[in-house]
Amino acid sequence: MQEYIPVIDISDIYQSDKNRHLQIAQRVDEACRHSGFFCITGHHISQKDIQRIKAFARHFFSLPMEDKQSVSILNNQIYRGYSSHEMEQLDYQRSIDYKEIFDMGYHLDADHPEVQRKEPFRGSNQHPEHLIAGWTKLFETHYQNMTELAKVLFRIIALGLKLEENFFNDMFFESLSTFRIIHYPGLPEQRNRVVCGAHTDYGILTILHQDDVGGLQVRSKDNQWVDVPPITDGFVVNIGDMMAMWTNDRYKSTSHRVLNIGQDRISMPFFTEPHPSQLIQCLPQCSDEQNPPKYPPVICRDWLLKRFKAAYNG
Repeated sequence: MQEYIPVIDISDIYQSDKNRHLQIAQRVDEACRHSGFFCITGHHISQKDIQRIKAFARHFFSLPMEDKQSVSILNNQIYRGYSSHEMEQLDYQRSIDYKEIFDMGYHLDADHPEVQRKEPFRGSNQHPEHLIAGWTKLFETHYQNMTELAKVLFRIIALGLKLEENFFNDMFFESLSTFRIIHYPGLPEQRNRVVCGAHTDYGILTILHQDDVGGLQVRSKDNQWVDVPPITDGFVVNIGDMMAMWTNDRYKSTSHRVLNIGQDRISMPFFTEPHPSQLIQCLPQCSDEQNPPKYPPVICRDWLLKRFKAAYNG
């Protein structure tokens, strides 16, 4: 597994040694070209905070359905809040997903111009503070901390692509990034059932914290499913569709899925996406006459709307 999905210590990126920065960027670049997946350690996200978020998540998902539905995603049109089992289906051909979800994004107040114009995905988070005291502060703080980690990874990616170091960060203001907690119930009688269908992620990068149960699999180049075991105090990072578009498939947006292995499971991905108006188009250094752009330019919000509507059946 480690050869196909390497574990990369990024701690030196927080230091001033530019040569070490370039060495990290080279390792990440190789992983993005090869499998589109890698694991990171040496980040600055507190393990104590991760454990507290998981405890809050388990509390929330254990509540009666009536309570969880008080923050249902159906209460709004910006894909924020709770989604019940089988509501989201990531494999468009088969309705096989079986998971509960809570989604939050970048908070915008009601008087923000984009909210006033009722633009897609823009608005306030729908937190269950009335059910679990302290939820809002904990989750909003974690969202900001994950945003900072994303910016660090964007710098590494930019270095690997020989771009200006803040190339991606400059697009990452009031972003469309989503922090999600997913509850996969243990299904002892249905071991190895697919509970999250094969799919690629929509955005730039996904930064995932798994619990210690496992179940995540990546489709390899030879069409085999490769297990991604949890890494203590680490994150799994994978390339999303937008990055594949930017790099003309130089970086792989790789299909992955989740299997039920009979135990209750919490998964916490942070999906990074730029500002909704950002144009996604092939980088000049990623195409030439022999390798023309494979994807038409697309606006971020338009691409996400297309993918979300498919996953939620319109």
